[in-house]
Amino acid sequence: MSTRTASPHGGVETDRTPGDADPNHTPQTATTTAILFPGQGSQTPEMRELVARERPDLLQAAIDQVGEDPFPRADDGTNFAQPAIFCASLAGWASIGSPVAELVAGHSLGELGALVAAEAIDERDALALVTLRGKLMYESGLAAGDGSMVAVMGAGAADHAQEIADASGLTVANDNSPMQIVLSGAKAQIPAAVESAKGLGLRAMELDVTGAFHSPMMAAAVPEFERALADVEFREPITTVISAVTAKPFADPRRELADALTQPVRWREVILKMHQLGARRFVDVGPGRVLTGLAKRTLKDVELVNA
Repeated sequence: MSTRTASPHGGVETDRTPGDADPNHTPQTATTTAILFPGQGSQTPEMRELVARERPDLLQAAIDQVGEDPFPRADDGTNFAQPAIFCASLAGWASIGSPVAELVAGHSLGELGALVAAEAIDERDALALVTLRGKLMYESGLAAGDGSMVAVMGAGAADHAQEIADASGLTVANDNSPMQIVLSGAKAQIPAAVESAKGLGLRAMELDVTGAFHSPMMAAAVPEFERALADVEFREPITTVISAVTAKPFADPRRELADALTQPVRWREVILKMHQLGARRFVDVGPGRVLTGLAKRTLKDVELVNA
């Protein structure tokens, strides 16, 4: 992993998880690093302060793009949360020196941050896209009117994801770790999912969201987002970026970013793929520590770092 620009601000916290590496797999290198950019739900109270300190230019750009400061309203909806989290993740990345890692990935909206880090897209273009993305998802959720999501947690949750989704008429939205999935769909179907999960010895909790994200109920957001993506220049990334839609390296960013609105986030598979490609050190640039938490529940032989 190389570093572009050193920063006088911020350090890293390391959480070493014990375990033995797979004897059937030879790592790319002993220190291959993967950098992770989080998505919705990772916001923290102090993230605006981080952006103001590390990237005041980006803070002003976000205010200009959104039309107001998105940070005080990050809990009000995706239209504010997504640009705020995007800026905070890039500020977190800057706080550790904007390193170029061997592997990069982003959870949902974090994919745009990951593509910025890989120099596959201009930062301001990505900010415009993530702002539009948040707005379209918020509006689609309001238009649909009855969309919601439910998190299912516990040992074996991922193994039962499709079973619970089929039984309740929902779709799998996030496959986050072996112990956490999220289902999405009509709010009226959520109780059936909760009961199905309980019957399997799992815990379930409806999420406080404004729509059924990463499901067909977001289809109305796709056409305008596709048009915006068509107007943006994408370049060959300088490092490998794993798509959360395919759990493979990005092949067609415009298509994969558009598909991400209605298709599940295959995060567990993303982490496993990065591990297969040699990653033994995972850095969550934040905000929050959601992604290192999910990695800890997925892998045992890795070093986990929070920016």
